[in-house]
Amino acid sequence: MGTMKFEVPHNLPKDEVKKRVEQLLHYWGSKYGVKSDWQGDAGAKLVGKVMGINLDASFVITDKAISGEGTDPGMLLRNQAKTYIQKKFGAVLDPSKSLDQVKGNLE
Repeated sequence: MGTMKFEVPHNLPKDEVKKRVEQLLHYWGSKYGVKSDWQGDAGAKLVGKVMGINLDASFVITDKAISGEGTDPGMLLRNQAKTYIQKKFGAVLDPSKSLDQVKGNLE
């Protein structure tokens, strides 16, 4: 399988982005058993299986976006996977929500 690239823009401070993304990674770990490993402060590597599809991905946090790449689930699921990633990262990066609201929305 090839790789699928993604980018999700944000306008929050990087330390706030990391706190919010940590909540998302915790959610994915609890729900799907996805393992995450932070690579310094700027990004993480994810490994696991989501809904029966192998996941091997990494991302970095920049001043303006989260960008990364992961296992391409194939033509039939590619758009669905990209939409899910955009939706989940977009929800945790919503500047109108507090960190506590982000945590509550993931549960």
